[in-house]
Amino acid sequence: MSAISAYARARAVDAGRAFPIATRRHVHLAERPLVFVPLAMAGEANAPLAAMLGTDATKPTLLVVPQPRNRDLRFAFAAELAALVLNYIRSCTQRVEMSGNDRVFSDAPQLLVPNPAGVGFVKLLGRSTRFRRTTGPYPVPAQVPMLGRWLTHLAERADHPGSSALLAMTSALGLHWASGQSALEDANLAALLGWISPPDGVTGFAAAIAAEDPLIWPPAGPSTDPTFDNEVLAPAIRAYDKAAPDSPQRIRAFARLERDLHSQFEPTWRLMWRAIDTLRELPVAAGVEARWTSDRRDFTNYHDYLTSDGRRQARHDGAVTAARRLQRLEREQATYDATRALDDPLVMANYRITGEAFEGTVVEVDRDRRIVSDKGRRVTRPLIVVRTGDPVDLASGTTLQAPSHPKQTATIVELRRETDAAYVTLQLQGGMGSSAVPPPGSVPELDEDTTYTSAYPEGFRTPELPPIDQTPWTHGGPPQPYVPTDDDAQEVWE
Repeated sequence: MSAISAYARARAVDAGRAFPIATRRHVHLAERPLVFVPLAMAGEANAPLAAMLGTDATKPTLLVVPQPRNRDLRFAFAAELAALVLNYIRSCTQRVEMSGNDRVFSDAPQLLVPNPAGVGFVKLLGRSTRFRRTTGPYPVPAQVPMLGRWLTHLAERADHPGSSALLAMTSALGLHWASGQSALEDANLAALLGWISPPDGVTGFAAAIAAEDPLIWPPAGPSTDPTFDNEVLAPAIRAYDKAAPDSPQRIRAFARLERDLHSQFEPTWRLMWRAIDTLRELPVAAGVEARWTSDRRDFTNYHDYLTSDGRRQARHDGAVTAARRLQRLEREQATYDATRALDDPLVMANYRITGEAFEGTVVEVDRDRRIVSDKGRRVTRPLIVVRTGDPVDLASGTTLQAPSHPKQTATIVELRRETDAAYVTLQLQGGMGSSAVPPPGSVPELDEDTTYTSAYPEGFRTPELPPIDQTPWTHGGPPQPYVPTDDDAQEVWE
């Protein structure tokens, strides 16, 4: 937890409602997100019990597995879910556009779940269905393994910092508000929204306490309330099991299950759309569009891969592939943190506290300064001096960037500390065009308030990795091409 977040939580306790830790929305919200609320049966890891999903707050679809231990019923549920999810994914492939030199779909699927446990459910459901056979023993409908591939794709995108393809709403809200409760308690969607927008005359603490009543706000899944399991769900499943197939008793038992489960879903369904509306009220950060374009590009590439190749993804990455993935995630995390800070002064405050950024006033400007470059040419390199009261923990030679001049870098030439302030001399480069005299606005002006930070998107470097066919022997040597086997289809739901 950062110092700003800790301070914001203390302010939230004092004020009785959540305290903002961002002034911009740093996640993308699609025009038609697919809201997905799953429930799993207690004691049966990731055995689906039911799900409510849809793109319209007024028209949810409820899918029920009347006996989660029954394999055929589980895969019948997966087939119904596949029909809905794959149809939604197809709806995102209707239009294409050019992004640079790449052809990308104009839209991409966005799956919204209540909490991080819902993301875990999607990941496990994808893993347990993508290898299933459509022929031979225990065949499943053709759309089931395709559902598994797409759920796996979305779950893997969720690992990428800044991706909005699969979002847990509690995490998205927690990115923008600090509540007066613990991070563990923030995983309760009803409690977190109680802190963010409590009813009139009610404190966030009281609203969060009320949210813990499972009769009013059932758990947002995938786990269900133990009392509901014992007193309502178990008798309903027993009644379904005892009834003969296609009998009126079984029809009534299934209707009872649907009614009881709908009562568990309905409060969470309302909370999900309330959370969406709450986030939509925030202005969108500048970096969100670029990150969503990355999601759309990845979606396009994966769609094309399934269409043109279609080979199933290997169960495990090779050494170089895993290292490349880790390296990409590290680079994306650094870029994501930097762009959020450049987009949002409240996020930048975290870097100012640690001395990695500073805010101050320009007290000296040498606009026309020219030096001889390493190549022997005279180039324009203005100098400015910024006076700041922030703690500055940056060495001479460090490269910085200002949110107000994103195409320009600044190098620390000198750092002079005095009793009540620090004076940072910066040499500017880039963002001034090709003329010898910098055009107006390209160099900070005298008395201008500005911010500089060492955390900027281009400031993170990663080492080169060898090609896959040159995997060192210490890591198993070049991997053999992945060949699907019958053992893949034996993967259990857990």
